[in-house]
Amino acid sequence: MPLSNALKKTVFPSDLNVTITNDQSSFTREMVSSLENNIISGVIVVVGVLMLFLGIRNAYFVGIAIPLSMFLSFIVLNAIGFNINMMVLFALIMGLGMLVDNGIVVVENVYRLYEEGYDLITATRQGVGEIAWPIISSTATTLAAFLPLAMWPGIMGEFMKYLPITLIVVLSSSLFVALFITPVLTSLFMKHEQERNGNPAKRWRIVGILTVIGLLFIGLKVYWAGNLLLLFAILTLLNVYVFAPVSHWFQTVLLPRVENRYTRLIEFALRGKNPVRFFVGTVALLVLSVMLMGIAPPKVLFFPENEPKYVNVFIEYPTGTDIEVTNRLAEEIEEKVIRFLKPYESIVESVIGNVGQGTGDPQDMSSIGMSDTPNKARITINFRDFKYRNGISTKHIMEELRSVMGVYPGVSVTVDKNSDGPPVGKPISIEIAGDDIPTLIRLSEEIKKTINESGIPGIEKLKTDIETGKPELVVQIDRDMARRFGVSTSAIASEVRTSLFGKEVSKFKQGEDDYEIQLRLDDRYRYDLDALMNKSITFRDQTSGRIVQVPISAVAKAEFTSSYGSVKRNDLKRVVTVTSNVLVGYNATEINKQIREVLDSYPMPPGYTYRFTGEQEKQAEEMGFLLQAGLFAVFLIFLIIVAQFNKITAPLIIMTSVIFSTIGVFLGLLIFRMDFVIIMTMIGLISLAGVAVNNAIVLIDFIELGKKRYKEANNTRNIPADEMLKIISAAGKTRMRPVLLTAITTILGLIPLAVGINIDFIKFFASYNADFYIGGDSVIFWGPLSWTIIYGLTFATFLTLVIVPVMYLLVEKLNRKLGIAS
Repeated sequence: MPLSNALKKTVFPSDLNVTITNDQSSFTREMVSSLENNIISGVIVVVGVLMLFLGIRNAYFVGIAIPLSMFLSFIVLNAIGFNINMMVLFALIMGLGMLVDNGIVVVENVYRLYEEGYDLITATRQGVGEIAWPIISSTATTLAAFLPLAMWPGIMGEFMKYLPITLIVVLSSSLFVALFITPVLTSLFMKHEQERNGNPAKRWRIVGILTVIGLLFIGLKVYWAGNLLLLFAILTLLNVYVFAPVSHWFQTVLLPRVENRYTRLIEFALRGKNPVRFFVGTVALLVLSVMLMGIAPPKVLFFPENEPKYVNVFIEYPTGTDIEVTNRLAEEIEEKVIRFLKPYESIVESVIGNVGQGTGDPQDMSSIGMSDTPNKARITINFRDFKYRNGISTKHIMEELRSVMGVYPGVSVTVDKNSDGPPVGKPISIEIAGDDIPTLIRLSEEIKKTINESGIPGIEKLKTDIETGKPELVVQIDRDMARRFGVSTSAIASEVRTSLFGKEVSKFKQGEDDYEIQLRLDDRYRYDLDALMNKSITFRDQTSGRIVQVPISAVAKAEFTSSYGSVKRNDLKRVVTVTSNVLVGYNATEINKQIREVLDSYPMPPGYTYRFTGEQEKQAEEMGFLLQAGLFAVFLIFLIIVAQFNKITAPLIIMTSVIFSTIGVFLGLLIFRMDFVIIMTMIGLISLAGVAVNNAIVLIDFIELGKKRYKEANNTRNIPADEMLKIISAAGKTRMRPVLLTAITTILGLIPLAVGINIDFIKFFASYNADFYIGGDSVIFWGPLSWTIIYGLTFATFLTLVIVPVMYLLVEKLNRKLGIAS
């Protein structure tokens, strides 16, 4: 980054250049760009799917809910003091697939009544009235699923709480838009498919005008405006000659076939003893999926394994090593690193060496707050952003670098990467607690030796966090001599401290700034022990009142010794921690399990204990919280459903379907051999609990509405069994289209996050460069959560359309046998 000429003339040398390294703003810009383009992708997906089901005009009614809901969300988020950060951005992206669900249900129901012959105002009023409470209830259940996550405690909660709060705001905004904005638009602009404009002259005139103006803008080099107008012209033609015919064929040919087949399927599922068979089969599938998770469990991770944005090489000499010695080795290793990176120059942004201060490991909690460390150095390799790496894995580069580092006698050299998310400590962290430091040091070394001899693969290098052999100069005061000369121990200590560290004797003022004037010995005396000990202590004798000078050596003597760098305590017990990184391709949870088995037979002395801390401890804590949050979310959802239906059977059916939806998650993880990421997969399961109930609520509400209408029409309180089958089947057929719509849009809305599809629409319109790539940090971080919802929701769609009606019929039959049939 060249400096301005003014700064070069007035402040800096003319030949000075400043280069920005490890620029985190590029990551933020990528996230903002990803949000913008995922919103555009979401609109395209939603409008495309709805166009098939409802026609192009009606699809716009739902598509417009995306920008309106986002606009309302930004207003609310700004009002509660939220800034745009990574979690907020990804929550907005994740919410894209869910925020259209309410609009879909409203538009589809209004359109269904409009097709049945109602006028537009009546269809809108009755259509919204029929599903207002169901979608309020279904949205409330989704909010209830995220509400416990908003109370996440600790550092992880500070990091993750933006996700549930943002989603709560987004979904609440979408509910407002669906109930108040969308009905206004439908009542004014909804039309039947056959009512579309058929005036070809007018159509071609519009296309011509758009094309001419677009080409004019391109000629003026305003590419984005010109390309946008040309796109509108092309879409106008495609709408008439491609989209409309395809939509017409889908609605008149394919969709009726699907509905007929579904009708036959639901009638078959409700016939005779088939309901029992379907229900028992689903229960058996749940048991089978749980058993398979136990037989061939996926790998368990605490947080997603990211591709390194930068890699650190940590160099650590024994405490007390001169900084020049550390610097010489750091330069040697830095040259080796640069030679190693020659084949990867195209993706390396910078290599920075640092010796002394600021060389601690960011993932090592014990290094936080440490000041001067002349025995340590750090070499940082910054890589370019993911899309510029040409498919090269920085994780493999880090692993190769570990293998070429070699061994340096008496020096610890480790390689580690940056970690997304809050600091949680090392993957392997064993805390040994007791009273005696020497015993703790001996135990830590023996435990290190025991683990190393066990041959457990995947451990990089075990090391302890205690620094031994730290050089120390002890000034031992001879109290008898001090009393004889009449000098206090405070005066002796003050003289030594002033000589070494200085003492403020005055201040120098320049303008509005004050500068302290420190008095201390010159370097040539301060670092000379004989000169320091011969320094005179000047004081007033208390008996004679005279000024007396006594050399420090007359009342004290200096001794060289060694000490510990620090003494750490936990619950009043002294602790020493053994830590290590995990090599690429190995699972930290599995390695810690093997270490536990090895240490189970290790004899600990009385009064001394060990426990696994760091990432493993946080993993257990967060897993415990997420389980509690999941149970609390299920309880809240259950209360909301009970409040809506005012009965216990419907909530039990819906909550059973939520439990069954985990079958899809378990089978998805097993079939595609995906990792079980504690944080992201558990959040996905909790989110699924809120999302999966939505369609079930609306379906059961329609069954209840059909029963109510039958009773009113026939003036009866009891419904015959064959009529009950017809009501359930009719409700399923009525709700099939919105159930499929909401499931497909939610799933397709999450696909860009799950797969990592990145298309820069704005850049494409401005410079014809779509900047397309697949993957990136976002898919690594959010992929597990997205796939969890996708797997679960895919299976939950089948549950809603088939198993929920089956369970409803079984409950009705049970009620009839008990004599409480409605």
